[in-house]
Amino acid sequence: MKKMLFVIVTIFFAISAQAADVGVSVTIGQPGFYGRIDVGNFPTPEIIFPRPVVIAPAPVGVAPPPPVYVHVPPGQEKNWKKHCHNYKACDRPVYFVRNQWYDNVYVPEYQARHGRKGGKHGGYRGDDDRGQRGGKAKGPGKGKRD
Repeated sequence: MKKMLFVIVTIFFAISAQAADVGVSVTIGQPGFYGRIDVGNFPTPEIIFPRPVVIAPAPVGVAPPPPVYVHVPPGQEKNWKKHCHNYKACDRPVYFVRNQWYDNVYVPEYQARHGRKGGKHGGYRGDDDRGQRGGKAKGPGKGKRD
């Protein structure tokens, strides 16, 4: 019984430790974002392949859905069948935009239109209210006074 309890507690703490390992949240219009992008009124995107990639074509007699533009980490476009489900894009034509175009054209234009700050950390470089060190305010420490 003690062994079983030990195993359960160990698994609980292992899962909790993984859940606590949270990184910086990156959203569309920031460098480092991967996913679908809307290129509606943006400059013409530079794409990796001249034709869209289709994993699951539309059934015969059904009009294919419009293509989507996707920014993916380098290499995922080469094995799209393995990664398309992460972007919910297996059932539609996909154009892959070049990383350089995304970073140098799309991101600045998106930020200019939406008034967002740039940078890999979403513009949060000390201009937040999380204390002087940029982390959670933790007080002076155990047994110490200001």
